[in-house]
Amino acid sequence: MKKRLTKIELFKQAMNFSAGHFTIFSDSERENLHGHSFSVYVMFEAEVTNNGMTFDYGIYKEIILNICQFLDEVFLLPLKNPYLKIEEFDEYIYALFNGGKEKIPFLKRDVKLLPVRNITVEELSHWFLQQLLVNVQENQEHLIQTIEVKIFSGPGQSGSSFWSKK
Repeated sequence: MKKRLTKIELFKQAMNFSAGHFTIFSDSERENLHGHSFSVYVMFEAEVTNNGMTFDYGIYKEIILNICQFLDEVFLLPLKNPYLKIEEFDEYIYALFNGGKEKIPFLKRDVKLLPVRNITVEELSHWFLQQLLVNVQENQEHLIQTIEVKIFSGPGQSGSSFWSKK
């Protein structure tokens, strides 16, 4: 019997996080500090099994919600940006920008340092996808073929990242 694929789309109201950031454009140009209410959409393409379903996608809803909670109500800083240096001292994190001319202080408890190049929807969707892939690879019996993660920084504005088993 030929494999039948279907798409499972998860885009629940609770799949969101509010976070501060600034986008870095060059060695001397960046946005002002600001924040967004980000929304998360995840699509899985998977094989329909003999029982008429793909897998228990409640597992992934919980994972997505946990990642959102991890990112919620913090300021996000990129660790891999060539124009930003991060220093830690006591209970503070300093973001040094523009050759050190700008030294932006944060309390450590208010910051998440992410291994990305910039805090953009493009980078956040890729980082989010990488977090999901750890669980997908541990659960190969779910027969997931492709994943799309879309991060919205507002209505009508998003960035996507894709993974395919093929």
